[in-house]
Amino acid sequence: MTAESFAPKSDFLRILTERGYIHQTSDLAGIDAAALEGRLTTYVGYDCTAPSLHVGHLLSIMMLHWLQATGGKPIALMGGGTTRVGDPSGRDETRKILTVEQIDANKAEIRKTFDRFLRFGEGANDAVMVDNAEWLTKLNYIEMLRDVGRHFSVNRMLSMDSVRLRLERDQELSFLEFNYMILQSYDFVELNRRYGCVMQMGGSDQWGNIVNGIDLGRRMGTPQLYALTCPLLTTSSGAKMGKTAAGAVWLNPEMLKPYDYWQFWRNTEDADVARFLKLFTLLPMAEIARLAALAGSEINAAKTVLATEATALMHGREAAEAAAETARKTFVEGTLAADLPSVTVPSATLEAGLGVLTAFGPEVAKLVPSTSEARRQIKGGGLRVNDVPVTDEKAVLGRGDVTADGVIKLSFGKKRHVLLRPE
Repeated sequence: MTAESFAPKSDFLRILTERGYIHQTSDLAGIDAAALEGRLTTYVGYDCTAPSLHVGHLLSIMMLHWLQATGGKPIALMGGGTTRVGDPSGRDETRKILTVEQIDANKAEIRKTFDRFLRFGEGANDAVMVDNAEWLTKLNYIEMLRDVGRHFSVNRMLSMDSVRLRLERDQELSFLEFNYMILQSYDFVELNRRYGCVMQMGGSDQWGNIVNGIDLGRRMGTPQLYALTCPLLTTSSGAKMGKTAAGAVWLNPEMLKPYDYWQFWRNTEDADVARFLKLFTLLPMAEIARLAALAGSEINAAKTVLATEATALMHGREAAEAAAETARKTFVEGTLAADLPSVTVPSATLEAGLGVLTAFGPEVAKLVPSTSEARRQIKGGGLRVNDVPVTDEKAVLGRGDVTADGVIKLSFGKKRHVLLRPE
């Protein structure tokens, strides 16, 4: 049975179906019944590899939001334990091993993102955030092999995409990473025991790991467990969702300013607007249908709504409307908006001369991820200083480039700008 042919009775599956969140499920009817009976406690796992999640995680976060909005109980599982191992899924190389202190600091920052989408507390369907380090770090190795490891077939593990693809490319897969799927499966069992969790959600690349958890639960005597995955999104042009020339689209405002986040959504391709309005905003379906019907230049109005609503969810309504106003002043009125993203640079640096490659790169403006990318963009005419195209990669910015507004305006393309402010 597919999501398209199934007529859900629960609000949870109805919303996920009509908005396009569902890619695969283990048992649609079973999930629907659990939702109707009010026993759909569900988790999504997030490793703490950075101080921020990125926009690629938003689909599963939004699914947790809709779960809670329709009466289910969400669990945001932090991978304080599994981050110490590293998930090989979708990787060509071993992840960097972080210290416990780094993992804990990342976890504290990530928690702030979930506070925007979920209500935490002690109520029946209040969200909880737990860390798998609570049980994984206490496991005895011999007991783990005997009680859990015996249920796994090495033959089957070798056939999983996360393992098979790495081996086919002759890329090293450490024994540490090989154990990741066992730990993730055990998380599902442990969450069922502790919280009555009956479903795991995640991206479609996690399907094999999630199904392994269901199978382990069956072998270890849990009640019926369920799986639901969302698609791994690409744009209509085939690009991976959330990747830009300047790097990942982070959710932490310290790593990506709300204005740049707003611009990311405003730059959505025309063919993706309706789909993204369904997935990344809380707008009613009728309003989305109205916006989706806009054509020609009017589609830009729909993009502005998408950008503002998505930014309001992540950074608050005030920040979203400020970003929209900054964009309006910059692109409609043609003025230099004072609240464009800005970076302070020491006056002494400008006195000595700041190389244009460095200025645009990750050390200063962060408009491009590397100096090599800055060179490539210069050759293509993509970088500008004070609205003048940069043609010489050896150019140096100095005091003479500071405008009457007291800034140097750096631009990447037509819509990404950073102001350098001498101090």
